[in-house]
Amino acid sequence: MSHPSDDTATLQALLERLVKFRLPRAMSLKERVDAGERMSDTDIAFMKESLEDAQDAQHFVARHPELHALGAKVAQLYEEIVEKATENEKKAADGE
Repeated sequence: MSHPSDDTATLQALLERLVKFRLPRAMSLKERVDAGERMSDTDIAFMKESLEDAQDAQHFVARHPELHALGAKVAQLYEEIVEKATENEKKAADGE
């Protein structure tokens, strides 16, 4: 099992992916669902992959208290996107 001091490279890669790819796309997606848009199949695949990555990274974050607040904010962002997207789908189904 790795120790917190051994996690540096992995954490750096995870944070880089989060900052460069996941967060910008998630923020864009949040804006769209907040505006009432429905998620595309590509958006759903992105969210699924993002949630799987977050789950895989959870044990690294758990070992690093300095990342707990960031992890909680990312989880909250993903939750807000899913809740709003679900609401948009329900509205679209009711309107059809």
